[in-house]
Amino acid sequence: MVVKLAALALAAASLGATDALAEPRHGLSVFGELKYPADFQHFDYVNPDAPKGGRMVTLGTGGANTFDNLNPYILKGDAAQGLDFLFDSLMVRAQDEPDAVYGLVAKSADVAADGMSVTFKLRPEAKFSDGTPITADDVVFSFDTIKAKGHPALAQPLHDVVSAEALDPETVRYTFKGTLTRDLPITVAQLPVLSKAYYSKQPFEETTLKPPLGSGPYRIKEFNPGTYITYERRKDYWAKDLPVNRGRFNLDEIRYDYFRDRNIELEALKSGQLDFREEFSSVAWATGYNIPAVHDGRLIKTSLPDNRPSGAQGYFINTRRDKFKDPSVRLALDLVFDFEWSNKKLFYGLYKRTTSYFENSDMKATGLPGPEELALLNPYKDKLPAEVFGEPYIPPVTDGSGNNRANLKKAHDLLLAAGWKPGPDHMLHNAKGERLTIEFLDFEAAFERITVPYTENLKSIGIDASWRLVDPSQFERRVKSFDFDVTTQRYALRLTPGIEMRSYWGSQAAKMDGSFNLAGIADPVVDALIDKVTAAKSRKELVTATHAIDRVLRAGHYWVPHWYKASYGIAYWNKYSRPAVQPKYDEGVLDTWWFDPKKAEALASGKPQPQSHEQQAKP
Repeated sequence: MVVKLAALALAAASLGATDALAEPRHGLSVFGELKYPADFQHFDYVNPDAPKGGRMVTLGTGGANTFDNLNPYILKGDAAQGLDFLFDSLMVRAQDEPDAVYGLVAKSADVAADGMSVTFKLRPEAKFSDGTPITADDVVFSFDTIKAKGHPALAQPLHDVVSAEALDPETVRYTFKGTLTRDLPITVAQLPVLSKAYYSKQPFEETTLKPPLGSGPYRIKEFNPGTYITYERRKDYWAKDLPVNRGRFNLDEIRYDYFRDRNIELEALKSGQLDFREEFSSVAWATGYNIPAVHDGRLIKTSLPDNRPSGAQGYFINTRRDKFKDPSVRLALDLVFDFEWSNKKLFYGLYKRTTSYFENSDMKATGLPGPEELALLNPYKDKLPAEVFGEPYIPPVTDGSGNNRANLKKAHDLLLAAGWKPGPDHMLHNAKGERLTIEFLDFEAAFERITVPYTENLKSIGIDASWRLVDPSQFERRVKSFDFDVTTQRYALRLTPGIEMRSYWGSQAAKMDGSFNLAGIADPVVDALIDKVTAAKSRKELVTATHAIDRVLRAGHYWVPHWYKASYGIAYWNKYSRPAVQPKYDEGVLDTWWFDPKKAEALASGKPQPQSHEQQAKP
């Protein structure tokens, strides 16, 4: 699961502040640039005249197969997908800019000249769904509660936010500490705004199946835990006509259905039970849509460009366990995985191998480190492996025939050198006589065809490897408490990464249940380089720092990287239209598409349908 983490001002005199203030702005970005002016009317990737209506039944993309909780901001329980629709934030992302946010609950933001505080001015018309106003006290309560009791992915980035203070009912100021404050104004601007009055009666830190009070564009209509949840558009939504929302949230109802098998999901789409599905299985994409409805245009199968960094998906190795503490053991696991065979035999050649934690972006390290990178790396030369200062590590490439003997021998030799010796059972044992066992933990049966051949190759060099399928709830519990040897996960950083990197690779996160640091990376050099990324004053400095940290992480062999493709594979019944421009960094489906009654009527007639301009739109 990936959990999702998406301003204001007063004059110095009215604040009574001693800090020099910049001027209030309608938006914020990490390095100051904003695409949209203060008087912009709508984002470029929406249709401002899109009609409202209709419904879409779909699946969440968070990798969740169940839910038992309607609070998405705590560690306990499995939260339903789509709950972010219920909550507004001070500012909201523009999906065609790397990191810019624009005013929603807040109409302006004023970052102090020294960067040590940000002041937001709230819109007086902002309201919760019960009609009560959103005040600065609610914003302060939200920050205090999330920092103290929220999910680590939300709470950890707030470490250097000292306080939130209500200066008056419509003004709130956040104060920071330390030197790594660059991202903090945008971080606090995207926190959900919670109702102080509501949570004074409802314990925030407990799981709940009571629909929460929010202020966003949708409310929960009905649900059955682990089966489905339906959201209905609020016609009384206070912010529906703001520039940041015009042309968005067009569907009257959005329903997420839950399945425990991807094949059943696909059949549900074909039968019309689902309206929209994003396809993540290469075999299904290549062979599963050869049906009349696709051929005659009633069921659209297409790809949309994905311009985001493709993220890090792979088999993450839990270095908290003694058997995985030696990097050469982890490297051996990488040598055994034959991606080219998998791509040829299982994936229909649809994927490319992931090699970087910043794949498909300019933040990926390539070639030899340049002078700027070396300036960051050289102070730690005595603590880093020599390979960090050469070409960045690239996983081995095979001919795809399945004959991977050379790499298997290299892997076996590495394990022998690391002290693992064959026993009478022909399996590898350490000096204590303990067998080298590896359990691959999963909750999706779809990975069996990929992981089991991998475990067979591991067995061939003396590793007692197995693949274990558990139910989604057990999987969540075990992953949150790091109770696994190796597990499969995918996460993607922001386009302008910063303090959230601590949650993925920071030493503190390695000890924090529920963090995204699945591999247990606890390296002071990595911590220092995360600080360099966070402290970067320009895009160029940031890219240099990400190159450096990418080299160090790849040399650490904390994972066996998987694969990626820079596109979304989607299929949907032809009763929706979409803007001519796709948001550069998002699909935009639930955000910007709309129900088209004429297409729906044609679809109901059963007649073939030509693809429209909207269906062929390019970003």
